[in-house]
Amino acid sequence: MNKLRIRVLGPICAGRGETPLRLSKARHREILGILVAARGRTVSTQRLIDDLWEDAPPGAVGAVRTFIGELRRLLEPDRPPRTPPAVLLTRGGGYALSLAADDVDLWRVEQALQGAAGLNPDARERELAAALKEWRGTAFEEFGTRPWASGERTRLAELRAVTVEQLASARLDLGRPQDVLALLDAHVAEHPWREEGWRLLALALYRSARQADALALLTRARSTLRHDLGLDPGNRLADLEQRILRHDPALDLVPDDGGSLLARTVAAAGRTGQRAQLESVASLLPVLAVSGSVRLAAEQRMAAIAAAEQFGDPELAARVIGGFEVPGSWTRADDPAFSAAIVDAALRTLKVLPAGTLARVRARLLATIAMESRGTADRLAEALEAERMARDLHDPSLLCFALSAHYQQTFTTAGLAGEREAIGVEIIALALDTELPTFELQGRLIRMQALCALDDIAAASREADRIDELAARFDRALATVFTGWFRWTFLQGPPPPAGDEMPGFRTGLTALAGLASAIRNGSVLPDGGFGPYEPWVRPLLLARTDRLAEARSALDTVPEPPRDLLLEVSWFLIGLAAIESGNRQMARRAHAALLPAACERAAGSGAVDLGPVRPLLDDLAGFCGGWISSRSD
Repeated sequence: MNKLRIRVLGPICAGRGETPLRLSKARHREILGILVAARGRTVSTQRLIDDLWEDAPPGAVGAVRTFIGELRRLLEPDRPPRTPPAVLLTRGGGYALSLAADDVDLWRVEQALQGAAGLNPDARERELAAALKEWRGTAFEEFGTRPWASGERTRLAELRAVTVEQLASARLDLGRPQDVLALLDAHVAEHPWREEGWRLLALALYRSARQADALALLTRARSTLRHDLGLDPGNRLADLEQRILRHDPALDLVPDDGGSLLARTVAAAGRTGQRAQLESVASLLPVLAVSGSVRLAAEQRMAAIAAAEQFGDPELAARVIGGFEVPGSWTRADDPAFSAAIVDAALRTLKVLPAGTLARVRARLLATIAMESRGTADRLAEALEAERMARDLHDPSLLCFALSAHYQQTFTTAGLAGEREAIGVEIIALALDTELPTFELQGRLIRMQALCALDDIAAASREADRIDELAARFDRALATVFTGWFRWTFLQGPPPPAGDEMPGFRTGLTALAGLASAIRNGSVLPDGGFGPYEPWVRPLLLARTDRLAEARSALDTVPEPPRDLLLEVSWFLIGLAAIESGNRQMARRAHAALLPAACERAAGSGAVDLGPVRPLLDDLAGFCGGWISSRSD
């Protein structure tokens, strides 16, 4: 029998072989979309009701069961009566899809992107090109305004943009710049804020013997970013321009064996079976990352993991995966697909580790899972287990890494700055006792940011001074990106450095910080250049321009804010927009979300400050009729 295939990257549809299934009811298509977005996890009946109706009718539970029964018959028309379904399962108090990743276009794309990172350019190009062809429009197209689809559509739009750029990079590595021109022309027009698209297109022009066109494009990129979008162009565009002007021979080099020194070393290790060689080269990656080459280290890390898994030695794979002991100071993954691939590799390896594997190796894997899941999944249990094991082993370096992973998982609710400050204090103490400067920097960065939320700016300033001293002493320039932002935001210092290598600082943060400053000062709100923060900014901007109906509608579909350093900021913006647009339902949600942070500032990032949370809670309580408390005690 032909396999069932489901497509959601465009209009939602399903089919078996060449025969489409007749999903004639919108409710059937919507339920299928919700279940696909859950990626095999159980979706409760109550959540289906909440997603399908704004005001659920009295018979909503029965209606959902009817829709599920009809959908089952459509998906499995040949299933004999009274036999259990094999595709749309009843599980606990809800429903889930039981399908292979290859059966759903969205799941195929995510799987392809995760696997492509460790491939040579030729295989990577094939995987990425096939993934890009899966899109037939915008994801969940028919249900774009529905709350359940909003966040997914934003994430998948970003995923598609990343796919295009990675495909362009692979084609450049293969010496095919002409193919890159056709791929990226429309891409930069559609995503003008993405510097990587501009950079790759300029490089393709240069390698096509069009130096003047490449330089003209870089000039246009700077103008677009600075004047049209209000963004400061990063260092990579300026660096490429200078290299083009001096005809840097390195720009013409195309690797003949699929990559960098590490890639060649990995290949050699694979041919000769030299595990030690692979581990030695992989151990250099944390040094590259903390010294500033974040992107290079990230690109080569996946290649090392893929090579390690090919040996069929779980303990080797575990050492390579868990050996990247780089503390994370920004709580949103720069490349979610890449981070997901690391987590998947760690989970695969954890399952097959032999019983006698050292606890230290297991702890590093668990900490890696928690670290790479930041902002996307609840992995606090893994972080705490890694921390417990590190304490039992009396291993200060491993404990610092586990605490850093624990920190990344302290965003389940707002108002946890005190917990983060305590983690920072412990990391600092451990690092001072055992001369671990990288982790001392990490602990002080955590503490500086937490102190901003705790409204102790003087203590945060002292930490910033110490961070700068350490950064200069140990050549850790990336740390000064954070202190530069802190001084600009809280001490009226000079504009912060670009932070082009720093995850979280490349797109949107400058505009968001400017917006927060305007809100605090009561001045006109700037508009444009918010990048990934756009969904939580736009409702307030609409309300401030008296487009109240549009603002209320935008709030109705606003995605849940990511669990990261800007959690309080996002909810603060939602709360302001709810009051100004007259949306009481969202005002109550914002109040509930912010209440644990009643004694804090919406400033936990150390880069964006909206001021104390308490006054907004009072305003939200008053707006909702005074029946909700504005106190957390």
